[in-house]
Amino acid sequence: MLDKYAIDSHKLIYHPSRVAKWYESKGKWEGLKELYPIYVEITPIGSCNHRCTFCSVDYIGYKSIKQNEEVLTTRIKEMAKLGVKSIMFAGEGEPTLYKPLPNILDVCSEVGIDTSLTTNAVAMNETTLENYTRNCKWIKVSINAGTKETYAKIHNTKEEDFDKVISNLKLAVKIRKEKNYTCTIGAQLLLLPENKDTVVNLARILADSGIDYLVIKPYTQSLYGTSRIYEGLTYQNMMDLEVELKQYETSEFNIIFRSNTMKKLEETKQPYDKCYATPNFWAYIMADGSVYSCSAFLGNEDFKLGNINDNSFQNIWEGDKRRKNLNFISNDLDITMCRKNCRMDEVNRYLWNLKNPSPHVNFI
Repeated sequence: MLDKYAIDSHKLIYHPSRVAKWYESKGKWEGLKELYPIYVEITPIGSCNHRCTFCSVDYIGYKSIKQNEEVLTTRIKEMAKLGVKSIMFAGEGEPTLYKPLPNILDVCSEVGIDTSLTTNAVAMNETTLENYTRNCKWIKVSINAGTKETYAKIHNTKEEDFDKVISNLKLAVKIRKEKNYTCTIGAQLLLLPENKDTVVNLARILADSGIDYLVIKPYTQSLYGTSRIYEGLTYQNMMDLEVELKQYETSEFNIIFRSNTMKKLEETKQPYDKCYATPNFWAYIMADGSVYSCSAFLGNEDFKLGNINDNSFQNIWEGDKRRKNLNFISNDLDITMCRKNCRMDEVNRYLWNLKNPSPHVNFI
């Protein structure tokens, strides 16, 4: 199946100057201090209208806290000047519940930061969808079943939300076409024992909706997650779905079955010994403004770099806490304790090969 968006891979290869700066630093703080993230994830609000059975941040508690719009606007403008290229709005809560989100997306577009949105798509309407499709490079909708009954059980919500999501996806496609916008519109299903028999039906529904792709991805256990019902889940008995789903692929609708990521769950050890992506190429900002170097360790003080409500992003990124975090990750972090298939796994495989080349790399 075609993965033209490199969802099951990585895109760091398109930022050679940033990678060269990291490589030439040889892991020294002096060279990495001003190496700013390419990509930042931001949680605009902690509240969520669903309680998904697989939620990786359930331990945070869906707190009714949100970003200060003025502070966030200031920090985004600052980040653009410092070299941040993209922001995904997602996180501990449902981002579309944050009422200033359209204004924040406008700000990002004005300063040249690419934006994306990961959402359950229930709280959208025509006005907000116009803004989202105008500003975002992509919107990915989390829809974790192909029937309303199973969807309601997994998302812990009303069955009618399923129809609302499908309707909003079609509306987003309609707005994009009418306004001649370029936003990529996709959906994502986390493959679970409860929904595996509904996946093909979801593909059939979405193939007729006009969206660009459907991603089928595996579950991995969050480090601090309260829910443990899917811990140890493997996918050997679900891999046949990839062949069955092919019938719904067209030149306009891609199905990205993340078989590579599913197979990596069987690995007993990562093919790298250190995390090089953190705290260098990405960052995470929680709803309360706390900046973390890795989203898998939210709440862990070893990974907390500061708070955008108290300091500028530059002071946080070039500050002593990030220097200590770099030292901790370089010297003390046991990556066998990290979350499997973390967001930076493919990036780390790439960076590890750069640092540890085979003997014949010059024979290109």
